[in-house]
Amino acid sequence: MTQVLFYLILGVCLWALGLYGLLRLKESIRRIISVNIMGSGVFMVMVALAARSEDPDPVMHALVVTGLVVAISATAFALRLSVADVQEDDQ
Repeated sequence: MTQVLFYLILGVCLWALGLYGLLRLKESIRRIISVNIMGSGVFMVMVALAARSEDPDPVMHALVVTGLVVAISATAFALRLSVADVQEDDQ
């Protein structure tokens, strides 16, 4: 088993674990964490695919870095919406 195949399989397993959590869990914070786990799996697959040749693909690495920034922003927004929803339920 090569390193690329190992990281591909690990990325798919992370994505599947996140999907399971997204479908099974009801609390919003846990669902947000599940979506982040899915994103981590996608990023791992993208980096593994970029490293499969002798010279790594810089475009895939740039996409992963951009995706990380977008994922952090979306997580912060989702957490703020979740907090607002909890505060609204308390009133």
